Amino acid sequence: MAERFDVVVAGAGLAGASAAAAAAEQGAAVLLLEKNPTPGGSTVLSSGLNAYAGTDEQAAAGVSDGVELLRKDLLEVGGHRNDVTLVDAYCREQLATYRWLRGHGVTFGPPLPGSGQSVPRSHPADTAAMVEALLRAARARGAEVRYRWAVRRLETGGGRVAGLVAADRDGTEHRIAAGAVVLATGGFSRSPELISRFAPRMEQAIKAGGSGNTGDGLRMACKLGAGLADLPYIKATFGVFPWPNLAEEGHGLLAVYKGAIAVNGHGERFADESLSYKELGDACLAQPEGIAFQIFDAPVLADANPNVPIYDFEPRLRAGQFQQAGTIAELADLLGIPGDRLQATVDDYNARIAAGEPDRFGRRTLSGGVGKPRPIATPPFYGYPCTAVLLATYGGVTVDAEARVLDVYGEPIPGLYAAGEVTGGFHGAGYVTGTSLGKSAVFGRIAGITATKEVAT
Repeated sequence: MAERFDVVVAGAGLAGASAAAAAAEQGAAVLLLEKNPTPGGSTVLSSGLNAYAGTDEQAAAGVSDGVELLRKDLLEVGGHRNDVTLVDAYCREQLATYRWLRGHGVTFGPPLPGSGQSVPRSHPADTAAMVEALLRAARARGAEVRYRWAVRRLETGGGRVAGLVAADRDGTEHRIAAGAVVLATGGFSRSPELISRFAPRMEQAIKAGGSGNTGDGLRMACKLGAGLADLPYIKATFGVFPWPNLAEEGHGLLAVYKGAIAVNGHGERFADESLSYKELGDACLAQPEGIAFQIFDAPVLADANPNVPIYDFEPRLRAGQFQQAGTIAELADLLGIPGDRLQATVDDYNARIAAGEPDRFGRRTLSGGVGKPRPIATPPFYGYPCTAVLLATYGGVTVDAEARVLDVYGEPIPGLYAAGEVTGGFHGAGYVTGTSLGKSAVFGRIAGITATKEVAT
C-alpha cells in the first residue's frame, strides 16, 4: 500500500525548504524528498544575496526603499516581459517572507547595491544556514525529510496530480500518494540536452549550479502539459574563472562592481561594467574565445568584502588566479594581451573620469546606481581572467500567483505546484540581483500555504 502525505515537496533547496516549512506550519503532513545526499542545491552555491525592500537592515543603513520602487526595478530590468501577476505577488509577499525568515533565525547583513537595483537591497545571508533553519522548522512540525530519494514521475488520478513515484537510495521505486505535489527541483544547467534545446547560446558557458539541476521537474511538468516561460532569456553569469579545474563552484568575482574595468583579449573594453552580470555574461561570451579580463588596482583590492563571495578577493589572490604587476604594461604581458592597447584603454578610461566626460560605454556608476567610477592608477595592478558560468537557468514552467502550475492553455493543473528555479515568468528578460533567492523563498512559502489549503478543501 502506498504511503500518503498531504503535501509532498520535491527538492531541498531554498524553495523546497520554504514550501515544506510553510506547509508544516499550516498543519499539513509533509514529506520532502531530495535526490542528493545533502540539502541546498544551487542555493548554497549562490552569492547569498536576497532582494527585499523596506527591511530593518535598510532602515539602519539609511536606505529608503519600498514595494513601488522594487516593482519598478523588476519590470524595467525584465524588459516588461515579466508576468505582472507574479511580480505583484512577490512585491506583496516579500516583506512578510523576510520577516518569516528572520523569525526562523535567519540573519541578514547590511544591504549592498546590486545590479538592477535603484537602491541597495541585496541582503547577504548564509544560505546553508538559511536552508537548515527552514528544514529544522519543518521537522519540528512533523515533516519528514528524506535524502537520496529521486522523484521519477508524477502520477494522476481523478483529474489531478495524486502523487508520485520516487526511487530510494538503493534504486527501489516507491509509490507515494499526495494531496498536492510541490516541484522545487531546480533548473537544468547540468543537462546538456536541455541546454542545447532551450538555450543553445549557453553551450560554451561553464556549466555549474546544483549537481541535481538536470531538469527533472521541468520534464515531469511538461509531460502533464505545463506551459513554459522565459526560456529565450536564459543567460550566464559574468565573472567566473575560465578553467574548470580551478574554477570556483559557481562563485564568480565581480571586481567590476568595485571599480575594475573589463577588457577582451585585445585589451579593449566591450561593455558598460555596471550592467547586470547576466548582460555582462552575454557580452563576455561574444568576445574572442569567450574570455575577458577584469583590470583593477590597489584601491579596488582594498575594497574587498570577505562576507560576500563575489567581492572576496583574497582567496583568488592566494590561489594564483590574479596576475599582479607594477605597471599596466607588465600586467598585460602576464595576461598575454597587447600592452599598448591595454595601456591606451586604461588611459582613456582615466582621462574621461578626470574630465567628467561621459564614458564611451555609458558607465556612470559602479553598480545599481551606487558609487562613482574611479581611475585605475594606483599600483600594484591586477588582472583576473574570467568567463561566464551558467549557474542557474531562470526559466521554466508557468505558474500563477498562488504557485499553481499552469498548462499550455493557462489553466491550473490540479494538485501541482512549483517554486524556485524550475519556474518561469517572474524575471522576464532580465535579472535583478538577489531575486533568485528572493523568489525561491517567497514563492516556496506561497506554494506551501496554498497547496495545504487545496488539500484541506
